[in-house]
Amino acid sequence: MWIRRLLAVLLAYFLSAVPLGSAETPPDAGEDAAGTALMLDVKGAIGPATTDYIVRGLAEAQERGAGLVILRMNTPGGLDDAMRDIISEILASDVPVATYVAPSGSRAASAGTYILYASHVAAMAPATNLGAATPVQIGGGGGGIFPGGDDEEQGGDALEELRERLGGEEEDVDEEAREEDEAVEQEEPAEERADRPDAMERKIIEDAVSYIKGLAELRGRNAEWAERAVRESISASASEAAELGVIDFVAEDVDELLAKADGVVVKLPGGERAIESAGLEVDLVEPDWRNRLLSVITNPNVAYILMLVGIYGIIFELINPGSLVPGVLGGISLLLALYAFQALPITYAGLGLIGLGIAFMIAEAFMPSFGIMGIGGAVAFVLGSIMLFDTDLEAFQVSLGVIAGFTVASLIIFIGVAMMAARAWQRPKLGGADELIDAEAIAEESFEGAGHVRYAGERWNAVAVSPVRSGERVRVVSKEGLTLKVEPND
Repeated sequence: MWIRRLLAVLLAYFLSAVPLGSAETPPDAGEDAAGTALMLDVKGAIGPATTDYIVRGLAEAQERGAGLVILRMNTPGGLDDAMRDIISEILASDVPVATYVAPSGSRAASAGTYILYASHVAAMAPATNLGAATPVQIGGGGGGIFPGGDDEEQGGDALEELRERLGGEEEDVDEEAREEDEAVEQEEPAEERADRPDAMERKIIEDAVSYIKGLAELRGRNAEWAERAVRESISASASEAAELGVIDFVAEDVDELLAKADGVVVKLPGGERAIESAGLEVDLVEPDWRNRLLSVITNPNVAYILMLVGIYGIIFELINPGSLVPGVLGGISLLLALYAFQALPITYAGLGLIGLGIAFMIAEAFMPSFGIMGIGGAVAFVLGSIMLFDTDLEAFQVSLGVIAGFTVASLIIFIGVAMMAARAWQRPKLGGADELIDAEAIAEESFEGAGHVRYAGERWNAVAVSPVRSGERVRVVSKEGLTLKVEPND
């Protein structure tokens, strides 16, 4: 009964949360279409939820025929895949995109710098900064947050153009450069050579340089500064960025941004076009419930907790079949965790270690090994949790406090299971109908005729001679197969 009520509540919530078709219909393109600028707030680390938010916002701008899209940005950086997806959407947008680093005190670091360079208009509020675009290494040399070590196609056109310009001189230049590098390397102290980036790091950095320089050339911005932002992790304030030609202008607020962007000629997929932004009405696009849900479940801590709740729920359902609640919650949680993992940079080694650790702790509960398997399971669990997300970005790592809490909780749970199992093994086994006759059981529900009772911790089918109430003590009259015949124990 309670399951039906729960499903009814969930269905009612779902129907109320999903907007009706008329609510989803965008304003008519003819009504103030060109008189609207859509503004998207991009806050925090750039991840899957940010990509979904911007993609939906650009699609809405296209449908409504908006005159401009403003990305009001304050970000420390983010994931490579998310950044590249956003940039691809901006480059393909038929609506001009202005990235505005605001309000004062905000920043567009790392991935934010790349997105700003890709935008048709780049602006900053006073007392903001951008830069520090050096790729963060992933997983001990497996790639970079941005750009990824395997994404060499983007930015490759700039390298190809450089090769064509050099022509036949390229080989001579490369040979001379190699000889100079070898001579310098032999003269360098061993400690300095150890500090130099390895081949993979150089590959990541060179790819990042090519990528951001390609964006700079496309938008006519300072490519030299962009290269230094990648190689040397330099940053610039709003006024410095404007003087260096990194951004188009500094704007105190959105109204000033619209005024200064008016008349700026930008390149769109359909050709060049002058922005007509003066007097546009700004419409802030809020994330919908889907994006909010995605933002929550793709938080590494939440995804990690969902995974463990799912695993434990299924384990408890298998240990105690028929409980339903652990199995239902576990299945839902596990599916949500898997959905989050496909959008996050996880390592299968970390996932495998977590599974192995849980398996060892379960084995310790049922096959005591003097703590060896339990300790080994805890160690594997902790190592797997730390290694689970393949990134050095703090925003996309599991908190050590969460890991410690779940490790201790797991040990306590499985120690408790072991103690209950030990008590069950020590309990005398029940067998034969004679031992059940005249025994006292508890009615699990009110019934007349067929029902269920609990005896010695076990659930039995029962048939009542006369009506019984839930929780009432009953006496076993006889046993037929797996069914007990009971009556109230007056």
